[in-house]
Amino acid sequence: MSILVVGGAGYIGSHMVKQLATSGADVITLDNLSHGYRDAVRYGEFIEGDLGDAALLDQVFSEHSIDAVMHFAAFIEVGESVVKPAKYYRNNFCNTQVLLDAMLKHDIGYFIFSSTAAIFGEPEYTPIDEKHRKHPINPYGHSKLMVEQLLSDYDNAYGLRSACLRYFNAAGADPDGELGERHVPETHLIPLILQAASGRRYDIKVFGNDYATDDGTCVRDYVHINDLCEAHSLALKYIQDNDTSVQYNLGNGKGFSVQQVIDSVREVSGKGFKVTHDARRPGDPAILVADSSLAMSELGWQPKHTELESIIETAWNWEINFLAKQ
Repeated sequence: MSILVVGGAGYIGSHMVKQLATSGADVITLDNLSHGYRDAVRYGEFIEGDLGDAALLDQVFSEHSIDAVMHFAAFIEVGESVVKPAKYYRNNFCNTQVLLDAMLKHDIGYFIFSSTAAIFGEPEYTPIDEKHRKHPINPYGHSKLMVEQLLSDYDNAYGLRSACLRYFNAAGADPDGELGERHVPETHLIPLILQAASGRRYDIKVFGNDYATDDGTCVRDYVHINDLCEAHSLALKYIQDNDTSVQYNLGNGKGFSVQQVIDSVREVSGKGFKVTHDARRPGDPAILVADSSLAMSELGWQPKHTELESIIETAWNWEINFLAKQ
């Protein structure tokens, strides 16, 4: 198969490119490098450009016989989306429609979309399954849900088959140490704590320790990056084999508290670091865990990195390798 990976120079996209290429697919990466890194694309062809560039997309689809598209090119910072909503609606929704229209023009019928648990908003119950009410509380979540609705309409009207995969917390790194998480700015908990352990960060801040959880800190579901990528490959095969569109929640199925993550980083790294306690952040639910049973039953997906230490070990290995290269 020939697969176009949009946003393939970013965290999740680069891991997806590697997994596809090493499994025998012909992979083409399109990325404008606004948040990705050229050296993260180690496999297949790389094209620098934007998914909102209709002329470029027309050229790419004309010159390559592409069977499917995977989309990882969204802006993901929730806080920024609140103060710069235009940026998020333009890239996450409008540019995605440009991409989908180009696919239709060139008769490309399969699309895998990197969605998010943010489409659900404040959880009414946990674990969260696909039937949970969708009520985003920020422009980031709204922009992703709008794409999901667009995909449903394009499926009904044009027969474009898609899989919307709603991540809870992507974590970890390539076990080979080639690829890892390097957002600027970094907002994800595990790499922030690892940076405190490695000395790249002065401390790690814990926002609230009075939640109704076992240790008072928030509980989240962390799913390893390679397990996520495996779900994408399985989803693509499923929509091709069954000529249908699907939506799945993807998580580990286990919840780990902020304090558990801190303790695990100390254990894995053997390092001490400063922890600062601060007030709760608005909109942070106490517990956010996925019910991934539908993806498991329909796709045969089974996360391999189910233990927190296993996830953190791969991320710590990446952090050490990254520092060694600086």
